[in-house]
Order: sequence, then structure tokens, then C-alpha cells
Amino acid sequence: MNSIAAYIDRLNRNNRKALSVFLTAGYPHANDFVGLALDVLEKGADMLEIGIPFSDPIADGPVIQYASQKALASGITIDRIFSYVEDIRKFSDKPVILMGYANPILHYGIEPFLRASRNSGVNGVIVPDIPLEEYASFWGPSPDHIEIIQLTTPTSPEARIRAIDQRSRGFVYCVSVAGTTGVKNKFDEYTMAHVKRTYRLLKKNKMLIGFGISGAKDVERFATCCDGVIVGSAVLRCLENGRDEREFSSALNLVSELSRACQLT
Repeated sequence: MNSIAAYIDRLNRNNRKALSVFLTAGYPHANDFVGLALDVLEKGADMLEIGIPFSDPIADGPVIQYASQKALASGITIDRIFSYVEDIRKFSDKPVILMGYANPILHYGIEPFLRASRNSGVNGVIVPDIPLEEYASFWGPSPDHIEIIQLTTPTSPEARIRAIDQRSRGFVYCVSVAGTTGVKNKFDEYTMAHVKRTYRLLKKNKMLIGFGISGAKDVERFATCCDGVIVGSAVLRCLENGRDEREFSSALNLVSELSRACQLT
């Protein structure tokens, strides 16, 4: 399976910032999720982050919380998500990353989860409520076949950022702002300083910025201090109004807009 880092590096060498789009698994329609995911990739997403729905997503704002509740109500399970990935893999070799919380993964079983991730074609996993100090006890020996992506936050001191850089594989997820996910109206000077500091400190990994990225202007604002961006709530908010499971034009138009912004001149 291709390295996520090597894939991002190829994009960067072609003067492009990586665009990772987050979708909650099975939302807004469980039966057409694969079609939606493939449409998002076709419209210019370089990577797909699939959220495992959970009843208490502590890092997520109201848009993703709502999507998780709807997905759970429609019966989405981790096994169904692996089935989605298998179907996506029939048509795309772009990186697929699962984002979930510790509780569902523990309930599923860590070893079975990692094994099924590998067999279905998952490239990486993000678990935001497993801090650096608990990494080894949670995951055990670092799996070679799945890249475990770590997060930094605005409150992370320099020594911690360096330690996260050493531990993370695939890339480092730079959380741009304190708090939960969601569309932000603006980013202040403190945010920019934090992002630039984190980017400067990373020596091993590529860095993607998430939380609050919602449009082309945000991509342009951060282009000089990241290797890519992660967009979730802004896309999911568009999908809230999808009346036909095959037509999500506003969400797909946003992905196209973001993708164009990621291709630098």
C-alpha cells in the first residue's frame, strides 16, 4: 500500500497542496455513500477521511455531531464502513483514512480493527482522543501496514510537537484552533502564529491543517505554511440540504472550488 507521506510529497512537488475531504460514513444516505465518496474524489479531493460515527464525538462541532447521530440512527457500523472502503477501492487508489474515537475501536477490538483496515484498503487512522502518552498502550507495537496519524493543537508546547512529529506516520494533523471542528468566520493572528510555528518545528512529517477550513480563501491563507488542508464541516453542511441521494451539487461544487485553490500557480 502506498505511503500517504510519499503521496502528499508527489502532490507538493507538482505545486499542489493536498486536499483531504472528511465525510461521515453513511451520511446523509447510507445506501449511496460510496457514490458520494467517489464523486468527491472525482471532483478533486486528493484524499478521503471517513468518520466513524460515535455518540460522543468530543472533538467535533455541531455539524459533524448531527451527521454522526443520523448515521448511527441509520445503522452504520464499523463493518459497514470497511465494506464502503472495499467498494471505493474498486474505483480509486487515492488514500483513505478512517477517523474515529477510542471507544468504538476498543469495542471492535484493536487487532481485528487494524487487520480489517488493512484488508479493506485503509491507508491511515486518526483517533483524536488517544494522546501521545497512551499511544503505545493503545496500539501496541506500531503497525507497519496502517499509518497512525497524530494531532497537534494550539496549546501543544514545542517539545510535544517534536515528539508528535517523531511518532506520527502519514502526516501530522495540525488542529488550527482550540475547540471543536466547524466552519470559522476568520482566523486571528494567534492562529497564524501557531500554524507557522508547528510547520517550522516538523522535520519528519508533512503537515495538513484542519478545523475551520471552509473555502478557497482559507486554502490561500495557509498555503505557505502547510502541505495540505482537511475540510469536513463545510462539506457536510452542504449535504444537510441534499434532497436527492444522487445530487449533492453544492457540496461537490465546494470540493471543486477547494481543489482549484489547492493547485498553486
